[in-house]
Amino acid sequence: MESFFGALKRELVHRHRFATRAQARQAIFVWIQAWYNRRRLHSALGYASPEQWEQQELLKAA
Repeated sequence: MESFFGALKRELVHRHRFATRAQARQAIFVWIQAWYNRRRLHSALGYASPEQWEQQELLKAA
């Protein structure tokens, strides 16, 4: 969790100034869904991102 929060702060929170909490919540949600969950490396996937892993699986199935 420390790694997650460190990345969140480093890559989003400290780079932006939000006018409202709602704007901050929305930006954090988008960052998690669009970047963190899709592109970060997962040890369970052989240190590939979910997108890379899915592409590899599609190539294997073809």
